[in-house]
Amino acid sequence: MFPAGAESLLRQAREIQDEELKKFCSRVSKLLQKEDLGPDAADALRRLFLIVSATKYNRKLEKTCVDLLQTTLCLPTCPEQLQLLCAAILRERSPCDSLSLCCDHIQNTRQLSLVASVLLAQGDKKQEVRNVGLRVFKVLESRQPEGPSLRPLLPILSKVTSLAPGTLHQDQTNVLNKRLVDWLRYASVQQGLGHSNGGFFSTPRARQPGPVTEVDGAVATDFFTVLSTGQHFTEDQWLNVQAFSMLRAWLLHNSPEGTGTADTDDRSELEGSTLSVLSAAASTSRLLPPQERLRDKAFEYCQRLIEQSNRRALRKGDADLQKACLVEAVLVLDVLCRQDPSFLYRTLSCLKALHARLCGDPTSVRALLPLAQFFLNHGEAVAVDLEAVCQHLFTRTPSELFHSPTLAFEFIQFCRDNLPLFGRNLSILKLSFPNLFKFLAWNSPPLTSEFVAFLPSLVDASTAVEMLHALLDLPCLTAALDLQLRSSPAASERPLWDTSLRTPSCLEAFRDPQFQGLFQYVLRAKASGTTERLAPLHQQLQPMASCARVVQCAEAVPTLLQAFFSAVSQFTNKALTNQLALLLLERSDSLYQVPGYEASVHRVLSSEFLALCTQHPSLVVELAKELLEFLGGTSGLRSGASMLSSVVWAIGEYLSVCWDRRCTVEQINKFFEALEALLFELTQSRPSATLPKCPPQVITTLMTTLTKLASRSQDLIPRVSLFLSKMRTLALSPTTSAVHCEEGVGAVRRRATELLHLLKMPSVAQFVFTPSVDVSEPRYHRDTNTALPLALRTVSRLVEKEAGLLPG
Repeated sequence: MFPAGAESLLRQAREIQDEELKKFCSRVSKLLQKEDLGPDAADALRRLFLIVSATKYNRKLEKTCVDLLQTTLCLPTCPEQLQLLCAAILRERSPCDSLSLCCDHIQNTRQLSLVASVLLAQGDKKQEVRNVGLRVFKVLESRQPEGPSLRPLLPILSKVTSLAPGTLHQDQTNVLNKRLVDWLRYASVQQGLGHSNGGFFSTPRARQPGPVTEVDGAVATDFFTVLSTGQHFTEDQWLNVQAFSMLRAWLLHNSPEGTGTADTDDRSELEGSTLSVLSAAASTSRLLPPQERLRDKAFEYCQRLIEQSNRRALRKGDADLQKACLVEAVLVLDVLCRQDPSFLYRTLSCLKALHARLCGDPTSVRALLPLAQFFLNHGEAVAVDLEAVCQHLFTRTPSELFHSPTLAFEFIQFCRDNLPLFGRNLSILKLSFPNLFKFLAWNSPPLTSEFVAFLPSLVDASTAVEMLHALLDLPCLTAALDLQLRSSPAASERPLWDTSLRTPSCLEAFRDPQFQGLFQYVLRAKASGTTERLAPLHQQLQPMASCARVVQCAEAVPTLLQAFFSAVSQFTNKALTNQLALLLLERSDSLYQVPGYEASVHRVLSSEFLALCTQHPSLVVELAKELLEFLGGTSGLRSGASMLSSVVWAIGEYLSVCWDRRCTVEQINKFFEALEALLFELTQSRPSATLPKCPPQVITTLMTTLTKLASRSQDLIPRVSLFLSKMRTLALSPTTSAVHCEEGVGAVRRRATELLHLLKMPSVAQFVFTPSVDVSEPRYHRDTNTALPLALRTVSRLVEKEAGLLPG
C-alpha cells in the first residue's frame, strides 16, 4: 500500500486526459530545447515519467517530445540525472516504432548503458540485441586501464547474453572469459581513496588507503571477494562484485550443463581416480584455455567465499550478505561440477563440512537448499546419506521457518524441481506433507498456484484420506501456527501479525493440557496414518476465525480441493473412493467456522461427491447405511444445500439394479422413508432457528428422487402421488410464499405437477427415470427408433394435454 500522498499523485497521473498530456508534452519540449537544462526540466521529466508509468496502457506522446527525449539522452554534456529520466520514459513506451536511437558511436560507458537499455526494451525487430552486443564488446576490447569505467556495461552484457546467446562469437566469449578471470581473481586488496574535502588539515598521509578487511575485522590475507570490507572501494573491486553477480548465468551460457569441455566425457569415467585429482590440480596453470581458466578461478573464488562465510560478522548487514553469498557460491559450484566432473572431488569435503555446520544454524537454513540440490544432482558420486539430508530438510525447516515467505517459495520450488531426483527418498517427501502444508497455511495467497501444481506429485493412495482432512483443516492450522508464534519466547524472530486481534482464551487453550494432543496433531511434522476429530479445537479457535491470515487461507482451500480430487481421480480404486465419500459426508458439517468458508467448501464437496458416484455408481449401495444415517440425522440438514442436494440426487440416480445388482426393494423402501421424512421436516414442520432455511432446489431434488424410487418400487406410487399433491397445494399457501420467493414457489409447483403426470404412466415413468446404462451413448438420443425419444414424445403430449390442470 502506498501512502495517501503517493496514492493521490498516482490517481492524478492515471486520470490525466489526452488533451492535458498533449499540452504538458509541449511544455516538456520547450524546456528540453533550452541550452541550460535546469531543475525545471528535471521536475517536468519526473512528472512525465510518472504519467507514462502509472498505467499499464501506452500513453501517446507527441513525436516532437519523443525526438527531444532521444536527443537529450545522447547529448554528451547532458546531466546524468536528465539522461536517466529520458531513458526511463523511453523504456516505458517500448516498443516504439518511431525510435531512432543508435549506439554505434557512443564512447561514454554510462551513456551507452542507458541507450542500450532503451534499445533492448524494444525487442529484436531490427536486430537491436545483436547491435548492442557488438558495440558493448567493441568497447570492452578497446578499453584501456585509464579509460572510462566498464561497470555500467556489465548489466547490459548480461542482458544481451540472456536474450540472444547465439549472437556472441568465440573470440568475444574468450575476451569476456579473460576479463572475468582478472576481475574475480586479481582485484586490488587495498581500499580505494576516499573523497577528500580539501580542508586545511587534509594531508597526503591521511588519505593513504589501507588494506581491505574480512567481515570479522581481520586484515584480509587472501584475494578480494564480494565479502571483503572497507571504507572505500576501487574500480576493479566494484567490477569484482559485478563479475560474481553474473558469473553463474555466464557459466551456463558459456557452456550449457552437461556438455562440459571436449574431454569431459573421458574424465567423467575416471571420477574419484588419482588421474582425475591430478588433472584437477594441474588446472591452475595459466596455459589453460580461457573457458577452463575461468572455471578454475570461479572455483577458487567460491571456496574463498565459503571460508569467509565461517567468520563472525560484526554487522548484521554483513551477516545477511554472508548467507546470500553462500547460497550463490554453492550454486556456482554445482554448475562447475556438472560441467567439469574433475571439480567434484575437490568440492565434496568442503560441502560436507559446510552441511554439518549449517544443520546446527537455523539462521543459515536457506543455504541448505542449494546444498541438498548439489547432493541430489550428483547422486551416488557424492557418497552422502541423502536420506538423512532429506529427513533434516523436510522435518526441521518447515516447522521452524514456515513464516519466511521467501524461504517458503524457494522450498516448494526446490521440491517441485527435484521430484525426478528424489528417487527412493520421494516417500520422505510425501510423508512430510503436514509440514509442507505449514508453508501453505501461512503463505496461502502466493503459494496456492504452486501447490495446485505440486499436489499431484505429493498425494498417493496411502496418504489421500489424511491429506484431505488436512486440506479441510488448513485454516485451523493457520490459527494454530499463529498461536505457536505468539507463545514463542524468541520474540525477535516472530513475524508481524494483526495486533488488534486479542486471543487470550486461544492462548490459554494452546497451553491447556486438555487440548495439547489436538494441537500436537494439527502441528505434526509427518503423516501419522490416523485422523483426529478437531471439533473441540474448532470451538477453542473460533475467536481467531476472523483473522486476516486465516480468512486468506480459507479462500484458497476450494481451489486446492479441486486440485486434490483431480489428482486422486488418476489412481483411485473402489476402496479409496468409498473412504473419500464417507469423509465428505462426515466433514460436511464439521468445518472451522470461518466467514464464507463453509459455503465455498460445500460447493466443491458436493460436486466431488457426485464425481465419485459417477466414477463408482455402486458406491450408493455399498454405503447405504452411512447415507441413511446422513439423511436421518442433523448432519444432513447442517451440511448445506449443495451437499444435501448432491447426496439426494446420487441416491435417486444410482440406487437401482441397473447400476448394482445388489440393490433390493427393501433398500429402496428404506431410502424412500428416510427421504420422505426429510422432505416433510423441511416443508411442513415448524421451522427451526438452529437449522438453515431450505432452498427450493433441495425440495425439488427430494421430490424428484422420491418419484424415481417409487418408479422402481411401484407399491410406493400411491404414497408419492399423495405427497406430491400435498406439495402442489402447499406451494399455494401464504405460509410457503412468505418463506420462499415467488420464483422458488413456482418451481416447486411445476415440478410437483410434472412428476404427478409422469406417475400416471408407471411404465413410462420407470423408463424415463431409470434408463439403461446405454443412455451415455449418443445413439441412444439421436436414433428415433429407440425407445427413449418415443417415451419422451409421449410424455410431452400427455403434459401438454393436461396443462390446463395446472393451478392458477
